[in-house]
This record gives sequence, C-alpha cells and structure tokens, in this order.
Amino acid sequence: MFAALALTILASSAAIFVHADPNPNNPGPGDVFIEGQACTMSWSPDTTGVWKTMIIQLKTGDNFDMVNLTTVGTVDGTDATKTTFSYTCPQVTPHSPIYFYQFSSPASNNSVWTGRFTITDTATDIVPAAESTQPDGSAIPWGTGKLVNTTSTTTGGITSSMPATASGLGTSSATSSASASTTTDTLTSTPSSGSQATGGGLSLAAQSIGWKTALTLGVSALGFALLL
Repeated sequence: MFAALALTILASSAAIFVHADPNPNNPGPGDVFIEGQACTMSWSPDTTGVWKTMIIQLKTGDNFDMVNLTTVGTVDGTDATKTTFSYTCPQVTPHSPIYFYQFSSPASNNSVWTGRFTITDTATDIVPAAESTQPDGSAIPWGTGKLVNTTSTTTGGITSSMPATASGLGTSSATSSASASTTTDTLTSTPSSGSQATGGGLSLAAQSIGWKTALTLGVSALGFALLL
C-alpha cells in the first residue's frame, strides 16, 4: 500500500514540473534586417495553453542587463497555426548584431529569447559588436543599441544561476523568471549568441529540485512501509 502511495507521489510530483514554453526558432546570428522593411520571427508554440498572451519585445544589451527598446507585438503563443510575426523594422544605432527579442507572458514566470541579429540601413553597413565577451566572461559578443530619437528603458538586475546553454540572444532558447516590460528578471539560463533555440520550458534548476523532492518523498514512504 505504502509502496503504491510512494509511486503515486513520484508521478504527481513529475507532472507538476512538466511545462512547455514557446521556443524561439529565429531570428539568430547572421540574420540581417533592413530598417523600414519587414522584421520577422518564428517560434514553436506553447503546448500547455498558458501563453495565450505572449508579449514580444525588442531588446539589446548583455545577458544580465537587458535593455528594452520597444514592445513590437502581442500574440497568442498557444496557437499552432500562427507561429510567425512580422512588423516594420525600426531605425536603430549602431547597425550591429546586438538586437534580440524576448517573449514573455503575464501568465508565466518564464521568459525566452531569440538569438542576436542585426538591424541596419543597408546589408553592407554592419558594425561588429562593441563587446566580445559577456560580463561573466562568456565569449558571446554583445553591445547596447538604441532606437533613433527614442529613449530606451533597462530591465536591470538580472542575475544568472546557470551558464548560457545555447539561444536566447543567439544560441538556445533561454528561460527566466521575468515580468513583461521593465521589471527585474532572474535568469535560470541566460541567453547567449550562437546556434538556434533548443527549447523553452522549466529551467533545469527547477526540474532538478522537483525530482529531488519527489525522490525524497518516495524513499521516505517506502522506508515507512518496510518498518510496518
């Protein structure tokens, strides 16, 4: 009886930690968009039904102090038939591969990012990123841009509890605990600058804690059964 109860606890705990955030597919490193023309992006949808309101923000800066430039749109992140978005590229400076999108939802504590890309006036007018490494020493180029004739706001105070894994800002879809616009974010996997996203969802740290808790409950229940 107690063995069955332990298995039930384990199964229930595992279910609690199942989550599937939207997963940015592009843009990413090497992508170039022209001011005044279409800026596009795509993602894999949230399969849990949580991200019905998905806010898309254009950002710049490093992985720890992201600067919010503007909110470009709000879409349904759960709609599998609509997984792309396009808007008119704004004028920015500098014309460097230092821009990226953040996806967030008021219904979720997580945020995910695309890779870093370039916005410029012509395809030949591209300036290298001002910085070659992140504040933590990661070899991920970055810089801080701004909209022409527009004031930017910083979503500061971002702290990282894990190294970058592959996109949110350039390599893998990163996950964080974050609010929609200019509030403080606490990263559980910082975005970087390389290949494309490999998946959103619950951070590895949260999954580890969940499984450890579930296993502890299961072992305790089994031990109690043996004593009886």
